[in-house]
Amino acid sequence: MKKIVIDNNLYDLGRKTLIMGILNVTPDSFSDGGKFFSFNAAVKKAIQMEKDGADIIDIGGESTRPGAVTITLSEEMTRIMPIIEELSEKIKIPISVDTYKSEIAEKALKLGASMINDVTALRVDKNLVKVIADKKVPICLMHMKGRPSNMQINPSYEDVVSEIIDFFKERIGYAISNGVRKENIIIDPGLGFGKRTGSVIEDNVEILKRLNEFKKLDYPIMIGASRKNFIGNVCGDNNPLPVNNRLEGSIAAACIAAINGANIVRVHDVKETRKALNLIDCIIR
Repeated sequence: MKKIVIDNNLYDLGRKTLIMGILNVTPDSFSDGGKFFSFNAAVKKAIQMEKDGADIIDIGGESTRPGAVTITLSEEMTRIMPIIEELSEKIKIPISVDTYKSEIAEKALKLGASMINDVTALRVDKNLVKVIADKKVPICLMHMKGRPSNMQINPSYEDVVSEIIDFFKERIGYAISNGVRKENIIIDPGLGFGKRTGSVIEDNVEILKRLNEFKKLDYPIMIGASRKNFIGNVCGDNNPLPVNNRLEGSIAAACIAAINGANIVRVHDVKETRKALNLIDCIIR
């Protein structure tokens, strides 16, 4: 069974589906932008997610919602560094940072973070791979077609799963050839990131259905389906559900992801997802 070490914690991925709790320290994230933008609210939320059963906290200071624009390095620093520093003393579970910038990653790791979640899969900041290799920390490589600002503008695929697998083969090869340890790589197919939804084609559903195919790459799989647009589209039938009414669909997606091979699920609603996954893990693990 696969194992991964994060912040000196050994996780046996054959025994439990890990939950990564989402902490958006932004004013404009698609689901909870602004709710945890203040220092106190963010710290309180992270502590609560740990109590609710999160195994990892993922802190992001820049929104990657469809249409989002980039922010400056200094703004991202200001948003997340004080929170990372505070949480490194207040919670026992590992801190991941959702960033593609090497300067952010390097400082965050010094302050107590122990994992990087890169939505660009090391394609934007060419210095980030060196930081990951030098610090010997886990990195999640996510598939995204385009950038957040344009990823949902007419994405297309011949075979979405096969194309993402080919993408990972190239990105994994790049990471390893630049010194990243094989055991420190996690892959994320990137639900909602340049995937078709809201029509007869639902790429996100296809990925979840065929998730087992990613296992042939032999890397831990992370899935972030929580509150995504496709859940609103599918669960709402002909009347898409708003973001705040996607809990049941998000839990269902997390459960089917775990059943089909996901090792980590990235979620907003930790307590509810943990309860559901306890049963799923009891059955499948």
